[in-house]
Amino acid sequence: MKYTITAIAAVLLLMPVAHSAYAETIPAWIKNNAAWWADGTISEGEFLNGIQYLIKENVLVVPPTQVTAEKSGQVPDWVKNNAAWWSEGVITDKEFLNGIQHLIKIGMISVPTEKASQPEKMQPVEKKQSSSSEMASLEAELEACQEIKKAYDRLKCEDAVEAKIIALDYRTNGAIHAVGPVNFYFKGPILEIISAERANLKISMLAENAGSNDNITLMCTGPAICNYDVVGGDKVFKYSAQDFTNGQIVLKPGESREFNMLFGPNIGYGGTEFVYDPSKQYSFRISEPWGNAKIPLELG
Repeated sequence: MKYTITAIAAVLLLMPVAHSAYAETIPAWIKNNAAWWADGTISEGEFLNGIQYLIKENVLVVPPTQVTAEKSGQVPDWVKNNAAWWSEGVITDKEFLNGIQHLIKIGMISVPTEKASQPEKMQPVEKKQSSSSEMASLEAELEACQEIKKAYDRLKCEDAVEAKIIALDYRTNGAIHAVGPVNFYFKGPILEIISAERANLKISMLAENAGSNDNITLMCTGPAICNYDVVGGDKVFKYSAQDFTNGQIVLKPGESREFNMLFGPNIGYGGTEFVYDPSKQYSFRISEPWGNAKIPLELG
């Protein structure tokens, strides 16, 4: 089952720049969620309510957008088509986000006129530049991608090289945790304190099939049925958003992939509200058939 809050997270990285809504790229791990809305797995109402919730909570920051029409009956078909095409890589982030701004303009999404001060935006840990010859080689390879004339082929080239750069960065700067045949590289969590009662915890890791000649599967089909969670004291916290495509990540021998999990608001379906208590120790727990571990988060 797919969940609204995950789908709406596709627009979390919009920047408050008056002249452009496209200062940053939407994370690729959100694309499957746009497809779920497009194919009807989540409803139009869930999609709209999720966006409005994120705007109200000041998690989603959009540029000033003037409402030019009364609220229409439903989301235009072209916006939904854009979501499907974007999830398949047919159109760009900018074209997809045009649809989101259009929904604001026609009154389908209400933007509060006054907002509290913006909390620090959650984002992946900034990559540290390595002076290694391998990093230099990858950077040269990425630059060479710019010479490709066809946009789709150029983006495909860039995505492949950037994935290698991300993996190298994790291996260079992250701590390694061997769990069965899989190595998990972890550079540390991102904790965002919203209030005394509310907090968001972002976990980003690189998982690498380093010890099996067979495919290894990481499973997380829903908050209530997921082999990954956070434990703190006597409490277990289930995710609010994740980027497991169709509930799983399959790693071929030697293959690696970055994954992200957010622990925060309770989205239902067995989910939980993440509560941070500085007096407690927290761990990221892995409970797979092929291995178990608790990775200390050191949030204090």
